[in-house]
Amino acid sequence: MNEQSQEGALALHQRIQAGELSALEVLDNTFATIEKLDPQIEAFNCLTKDFAYKTAEEVDKAIKAGQRLPLLAGVPLALKDNIHLKGVKTTCSSKILENYVAPFNATVTNKLCEHMIPVVGKTNLDEFAMGSSTENSAFRKTKNPWDLSRVPGGSSGGSAAAVASGQTFISLGSDTGGSVRQPAALCGTVGLKPTYGLVSRYGLVAFASSLDQISPFASNVQDIAAVLQVISGADPLDSTSLQNVPPMDYLASLDKPIEGLKVGYITELLEAGLQPDTKAAIESAMKTFESLGAKVEPVSLPNLRYAIASYYIIATAEASSNLARYDGVRYGSRLNADKDILQMYLSTRAQGFGDEVKRRIMLGTFSLSSGYYEAYYGKAQKVRQLITNDFKNAFNQFDLLLGPTSPTTAFKIGEKSSDPVEMYLSDIATIPVNLAGIPAISIPCGFDQQHLPIGLQLIGPHLSEAVLLQAASAFESKTSLKNLHPQTLASV
Repeated sequence: MNEQSQEGALALHQRIQAGELSALEVLDNTFATIEKLDPQIEAFNCLTKDFAYKTAEEVDKAIKAGQRLPLLAGVPLALKDNIHLKGVKTTCSSKILENYVAPFNATVTNKLCEHMIPVVGKTNLDEFAMGSSTENSAFRKTKNPWDLSRVPGGSSGGSAAAVASGQTFISLGSDTGGSVRQPAALCGTVGLKPTYGLVSRYGLVAFASSLDQISPFASNVQDIAAVLQVISGADPLDSTSLQNVPPMDYLASLDKPIEGLKVGYITELLEAGLQPDTKAAIESAMKTFESLGAKVEPVSLPNLRYAIASYYIIATAEASSNLARYDGVRYGSRLNADKDILQMYLSTRAQGFGDEVKRRIMLGTFSLSSGYYEAYYGKAQKVRQLITNDFKNAFNQFDLLLGPTSPTTAFKIGEKSSDPVEMYLSDIATIPVNLAGIPAISIPCGFDQQHLPIGLQLIGPHLSEAVLLQAASAFESKTSLKNLHPQTLASV
């Protein structure tokens, strides 16, 4: 394991700035660790050594010239393989995009370049970010570093596993219904889903445009705050990007006490279906917040029971629309082009898309079809507003809300593959946040009897990231549950 991963990304950056380590040394160590561990973990779809070493050289030249480095310069980062890095394949872990090379950088990638952050590779995901286990990839099944027989969560399982195993320090994923927070919980890392529009989506391959949000992973809250500071901000290239939001110093308030903070625990998320160890860990977390001076009380969000149904109508409808472009003409590998155009379309999509993607396209097309639009899609949008109103009402009483990130710890590979509905229920605690467009963070809060990590989810109103990070940091400091890495990998 990369020994430097034990200290965290920001601490490593400070050592590089001080001249104690060179960026090239750090990168050599990182790629050596990936070479040792990734054959077991399978977190990466490809490595981007040329890009990373070029960036590291720029960092070391800046240090020799006596320049002050931008935040997190020199710290290796992994990028989910649905975010564009110019000149590198963006496959979305799908056969249909197996040979697609990104012609431009995503806005977040440009920000990484401006901050001289080496991107070491593109990480595995559920195909087109559709899944909760990273088993739907066309190329490989990523393993959970805490138990190689279990899933890392999804869809950003590769990015979560890369950080959890110490192969890289920080990573970016995308969160559509919990696809960063859920794998963060299952892999014992920290994952933040920002307010919708706070981070540009330009250059992120779309799954469900009204729900997708690029989001960071790290092994501690401080590093999450630093990454958010790097990647957030308005973008004229993204029409959904929030405008006129002043830049925030998310690191500034991390050490402030949370005495007097009002925290509501969501009763619906602590009811039936929650693994006993998970429920016990969440109840223990409530007591920890009370010991920190917060006031913790129950709150009901009655419409959360409809969140799964609403989400899977809206998300699949948007997916159906977004994936229509992959037809072998505009995008995607073209098959049977010598036959008629209908056969080309059918062959391209039948062989290019996996089963889960096909399932969601069919569900979405059905809900948008004539005669069913109002009965399904229209009603789902109304339910979405009811859920948003539930959150607004709760935030009239509380500063933050609390609950589990996932109802269970990491499950066995293949355990839920034959039952799509059971797999969909893995995101029952995270989906409502995306429907409402509000921020949430998952932080480790303990372990189950098999020593698998358990995640605690904190939820805030729009643009409350500073308070979320402050509360998460206070909890982390009290429990010392940070920079977690499996002991089984420590000797590697």
